[in-house]
Amino acid sequence: MKKIIMSFLFLLCLYTLNAQDNRAAILQDLEKDQSSSQDIITTATLKSSSRLFGDKNDLTSVIVIIPSGSVVDVLGADSTYLQVVYEDTEGYIYRRHAVINSTPAASGPVIQQNEPVSTRESAREAQPEPQQQQQVSRFTYLENKYGSSMAAKIMAGKIWKGMTAEMVRDSWGKPQKINRVISGNDVKEEWIFKSSWLYIENDYLVEWGPIR
Repeated sequence: MKKIIMSFLFLLCLYTLNAQDNRAAILQDLEKDQSSSQDIITTATLKSSSRLFGDKNDLTSVIVIIPSGSVVDVLGADSTYLQVVYEDTEGYIYRRHAVINSTPAASGPVIQQNEPVSTRESAREAQPEPQQQQQVSRFTYLENKYGSSMAAKIMAGKIWKGMTAEMVRDSWGKPQKINRVISGNDVKEEWIFKSSWLYIENDYLVEWGPIR
């Protein structure tokens, strides 16, 4: 009887050790999966301008219109919507408006916490290009994006009725303030610059004037 009890206790100890080993292996697998998932950043490029909804079940919850060609971070997806982050704003866009692309995360240089901000730029960024070369590069970028005629106008800082909000940003830069009114499917925005205001409706410039 004593031998049976000793054998039972021995088997119980073996079972406990095996269970602990299995749990440790599972934890290690989870850590590996987590570390490998952190090496992948899932992004999506918009094929066309798309509304960013705060609630995918409420089509009136439009936060902003994301221009075509913009790149957003993808947090989740279903058959109809993508949950994304655009310019630090989280929301939902139609999945058909974007192309999902997963690329390995860029392993940038390690930055020390006490390193001055001015030294965090890469060597290429720290060496400014000549002004003429910058202008040529910018014009080439705009020409490939909009064509020669519109690129020349945007380079000159011109605006006109019917241009998209993205064109306005390329011409005048980011506004100091945006006042937005959403009515049904219509999104109306007033962009405030230093000395002018611009009225944009559904992603198109319709009017502007000086600030008095």
